[in-house]
Amino acid sequence: MNDDARPTGPSPDLAAVLAGIERTNELLTRVLAEVATTPSTHAAFVDAGYVYAAAGRLVAGTEDRRAFELDAEGLIEAFIDKARMIFPDSRLLRVYWYDGARRRIHTAEQQRVAELPDVKVRLGNLNANNQQKGVDSLIRSDLESLARHRAISDAVLIGGDEDLVSAVEAAQGYGARVHLWGIEAVGGRNQAEPLLWEVDSQRTFDLEFCKPYVTRRVAVAQDHGDAAADGTGSGGTPPARDDVRFVGARVAARWLGERGVPWVTELLPGHPYLPGAVDQELLTAAEALLHHSLRGHADLRRALRDGFWEHVQAQC
Repeated sequence: MNDDARPTGPSPDLAAVLAGIERTNELLTRVLAEVATTPSTHAAFVDAGYVYAAAGRLVAGTEDRRAFELDAEGLIEAFIDKARMIFPDSRLLRVYWYDGARRRIHTAEQQRVAELPDVKVRLGNLNANNQQKGVDSLIRSDLESLARHRAISDAVLIGGDEDLVSAVEAAQGYGARVHLWGIEAVGGRNQAEPLLWEVDSQRTFDLEFCKPYVTRRVAVAQDHGDAAADGTGSGGTPPARDDVRFVGARVAARWLGERGVPWVTELLPGHPYLPGAVDQELLTAAEALLHHSLRGHADLRRALRDGFWEHVQAQC
């Protein structure tokens, strides 16, 4: 055979393989560039039944919701603040609050939680024995769906049921990291061991963390006496939003004078949220000035924070 007749380039099959490799490399480069510029996102999945039972047992000595009041708004904001510290380079998608209700009709308390910014209430059924039904399946569905669609990179799961193990495994299979948060148990454990084994990290909140958000209910007569003594009675007409906003600004002005501008400006990066401890302190100070409890009034608590932030931003 004449040497001049031999092919000088790659065979057609080899050329197709090389072209395919080049296209794959280009695709991977684009994907990696997109991933590098996409901010991390986290979400919190809160089993309200677990939180009520565990926090009530730890602080009030009972799991009976009728025996104590849980400041759900304050606790949710404390969870958001803690997540912001743990995931400093990540944005919050939202907090999912799972609870039970008869015929899935919101209670007044659940309505107040649903009105909170960045919070979505998801309801399962509540049977005749006040047991939640369908809540675990809602958590599994949301957690797996968000992980599958790459909507979250980290999931904070606050609960303890072993039925959640499959959801954790599914989310991890899609590349999400799952972090289990719990409330300190009074003897033994209040989270299933298989769940503890599967998650990527664990965190437990102790009595000091939970105490500001749980208040034991007392007899009506005693409650009225205590309210009169400390000036924060919850009876009567709630204050107007403008009055509460003004009080928020008043507390901000006082803190600026007492603690200095540097202390207050440290809060600015967290706007519109306040650290849990600071938010509780603001609430207590405002109630003392208003002589009225704002607990259970989500709209008034937002007005309080609005007034606080408006003054801080104007002065700093």
